[in-house]
Amino acid sequence: MKNEFYDKLSINPIIAAVKDMDALDRAIKSPSEVIFLLKGNICSIEEIVSRVKKSGKSIYVHMDLMDGFGRDAFALRHIKERVNPSGIITTKSNLIKIAKEIDMFCIQRLFIIDNLSLESGIHSINTMRPDAVEIMPGIMPKITKKIKNQIRVPIIAGGLILDKEDVIESIKAGAMGISTSKEDIWEM
Repeated sequence: MKNEFYDKLSINPIIAAVKDMDALDRAIKSPSEVIFLLKGNICSIEEIVSRVKKSGKSIYVHMDLMDGFGRDAFALRHIKERVNPSGIITTKSNLIKIAKEIDMFCIQRLFIIDNLSLESGIHSINTMRPDAVEIMPGIMPKITKKIKNQIRVPIIAGGLILDKEDVIESIKAGAMGISTSKEDIWEM
């Protein structure tokens, strides 16, 4: 699973972040090789993941945003065994720990709003060792570079990515991928 994520981002570093079924259809048709599912529920998730995987793309489910699931080991085991996405995204360190224990690809999402969140985020990454980290907002190349110099985990920049310049600056700063719900960026 790890190599699949890295290989797909080396083909296209743009990750389609989707919040609804119309956007999902467009993401599947887009050049993006990786999809982040930001909305769903216990009733729809299996069909969504199956559809994306049949298209040949990878899909990562944001556990914190899925309705009807607890945020615990039982939910993760169910997701892994029944839904079988490419991996999960979460802000919760306890879910990162559980995902690693059950050999599930995990992306830790961090919101960097001040120096304290930056330092605690770097500490969390180095302690939890997720497979990748998504930093938000992604339009902070200086912060991306600072994090890159202090961790050994691939970085995804996400949030407030508005145009090609934001994409280029984030990648120059060390991001391996760019997640965005802006569909015109998916087509870059």
